Formats: sequence, structure tokens, C-alpha cells
Amino acid sequence: MPEVTLAPGLYLVATPIGNLGDITLRALAVLRGVDRIFCEDTRVTARLLARYNITAPLDLYHDHNAERARPAILAALRCGESVALVSDAGTPLVSDPGYKLVRAAIAEDLPVTATPGPSAVLTALILSGLPPDVFLVAGFLPPRRAARRRALERWSSLEATLVFFEGASRLAESVSDMASLLDNRPAAVARELTKLHEEIRRGRLADLAAYYRDAGPPRGEAVVVVGPPEPTAPDHAAVDSRLRAALANLGVRDAAATVAAETGLARGELYRRALAIRSEEG
Repeated sequence: MPEVTLAPGLYLVATPIGNLGDITLRALAVLRGVDRIFCEDTRVTARLLARYNITAPLDLYHDHNAERARPAILAALRCGESVALVSDAGTPLVSDPGYKLVRAAIAEDLPVTATPGPSAVLTALILSGLPPDVFLVAGFLPPRRAARRRALERWSSLEATLVFFEGASRLAESVSDMASLLDNRPAAVARELTKLHEEIRRGRLADLAAYYRDAGPPRGEAVVVVGPPEPTAPDHAAVDSRLRAALANLGVRDAAATVAAETGLARGELYRRALAIRSEEG
């Protein structure tokens, strides 16, 4: 691949989740062209660079050294250097370090761009078989159960597919809490994505919790994808009661519109039911 001359700036480079061969050609061009590379774990990224004979200087940027490393990276950007930030696997900043660095660079009007590529979130979402049109990435849940359950309660009514990360040791307990707080929704647990032993296990939350409780903690971290709230059948007696109360003061059309606004039910169905009630009452 020919050398690429890069403009100065910060490049956020997505790296393979599993197979090192999954890296994009654009990511390789950026890594070959930058002046220096920062990563979470030099042992992980060094294997990738060695595979493709990339010799740019490699240094650390992670949660524990970010306050010290960030000023040096910003100084390099001010001097017109090109710098790449990679995570151990997947897309930087998504439950990985880098947000404060990007925010600081933007605040100084320094160039920032991204090289898209592998993403555990999107891979798990599209393999889950759950609705992908509206989704929320909630990241890692709190490790303590009380805080975790409060977090789940916050997302319980959201009309979206939910995506969580979880460590192996807490997987069964977390999925059990999801079954309790989010109802027993359809879900999927994805592990070892794009690797030789990739596993996607689909089912109801309670069944998945029971499986991992019996099987024991799996290898690696998991992505848990939970479907949106399932529609519930309306309480017809309660709906009729609302319609009768509305019909006491309103015409059929207005009564149906009022109850539709209160309940979210279809106005046409409510109109037909209101007509039937008015007819029954003579």
C-alpha cells in the first residue's frame, strides 16, 4: 500500500475486535501516515502494528495516565503533528478513553477526525435480531447491584433497543436484574465478536440469566442487547370507563380524541367503541 501524507490533526482509529485481518485499508493508511500513535495497551496494539509493519512511535493513553498524557498530545497537535488514538479493540471513546482529549482538542480548534471500522455495539445490534432503528448505548452498568437496578429503572420505559456492556463475572446477575427491572424481554448476549469462537445467544432475559448462572462466567466481556418494551393489550374495561366519562360531556368524535390523547390508543378504534357505547345507552 503506498504511503499517504496526512494533514495534521487527531485521528480516532477503529481497530479490530477479533481477527487482526479485520482492520480497514483506511485505518492502515492512517496508522502508517501519522507521526505517533497512542493506545490503551502497547502489548495489544504492538501486535497489530507488527502484523502490518507499521513503525510509528507508540505510547500509552488510558484512564490512569490521561491527565499526564493529554497535555503532550495537545502540544504535538499544536506543533502540526498528526496523532492517532486507538483503543484495544473497536472504536475509540465508546466505553473507552479519549472523550476528554477530543473535547480539549475541539476547544482549541485543533483538527479531529475519525476512521470508522469495527464496533462491538453495532456488530452485536445487527446480529441480535432485535429492532435496530432506535437504540441506546448505555455502556457498562454500575457494579453494585443497588446502583445497577436504579440505572435499569431509568431506562425501563424508553422505547428503544438497549445495548449494555458487562464483564463475565457479573453477567448472570446483571441479566437477572434486567429481567426483573425491564420485564422478561427478548434479548441477546454477544461474546468474542468476529473471533473464532464468536457466540450469539438469543432468548428471553430470564432464560439467558438462568443459562449463564448455570454455565458459569464466560470468557471475555459481553455485549447485552435488550429489545424495546413490548406492547401490552389495553384494559378494555378501563378504556370503556374513560369513554363513558368523556361521553357524558362530549360528542363521540371529541370523546374518542380525548381518550386517545390520554392513552395513546388509536383514535379510530376508540371512535368505533364510543359509537357502540352511545348506541348501547340509547
